[in-house]
Amino acid sequence: MALEIIGAGFGRTGTNSLKRALEHLGFGPCHHMFEVRESPEQLALWQAAARGETPDWDRVFAGFRSQVDWPGARFWRELAAQYPAAKVILSVRDPDKWFDSVQATIGRFMADRGKHETAQENALAEMAHELVVRQIFDGRLDDRAFATKVFRDHVAAVKADIPPERLLVFEAGEGWPRLCDFLGVEVPDAPYPHTNTTAEYAARRQAAPD
Repeated sequence: MALEIIGAGFGRTGTNSLKRALEHLGFGPCHHMFEVRESPEQLALWQAAARGETPDWDRVFAGFRSQVDWPGARFWRELAAQYPAAKVILSVRDPDKWFDSVQATIGRFMADRGKHETAQENALAEMAHELVVRQIFDGRLDDRAFATKVFRDHVAAVKADIPPERLLVFEAGEGWPRLCDFLGVEVPDAPYPHTNTTAEYAARRQAAPD
C-alpha cells in the first residue's frame, strides 16, 4: 500500500487532530508519532533513520494510507519523491503559538531523554531529539527567534517545492471544508476533531509514568 497523503507539517500544528480527521474520511490508518511510541518495530525503523540509514519507506509505512507529524515530516521531500501520486498537506499555525506549544509539550519530553522511567520512552525521546532537535533545529529548538525562523523557512520550502495542485496549506483548527475539497470527499456530518491540546498533553503526561 502506497501513501496517499503526506503530512509535511511540523509537530504541534494540529497533527493529531488531522490524523483523526483523515481516518474519519477514510484515509486511515494514518501514521503519527503515536504509532512509533506504541510499536518497538516502528521505533527501531526510525532509530535507523535517525542514524542516517536510508529507510525502506514501503516497510516503514506498510499498512498506512496517510502520514502526519514527526518523524515522517522530517523526510517530507523524500516521501514526496517516493510517492509521487500522494497529495501533500502542510499543517501550519502562528509560529509563536507553535513555539509555545512545543516548549510546553514535546520539547520537554525530548529534553528529558535518559530520564524517563522506561527504556522505550527514553529511546523514543532520543530518536526524536536526534531527528527533530539536532537535524531540523541544529540543537536550538529552545531559541524562539531561531526556531520560529526554521518554522517559517520550512513552510516556504514546502510551498516552493510542491506544485500548488498537489499541496494544501492547512491552518490548524480550520475545519473540514477545504480539506474535504482538496481530497475530493464529502464534508462529514460530524465536528472536526480537536485533540492533543497542550492542556491534554500535560494532563496525559501527569496521569501516566514517564
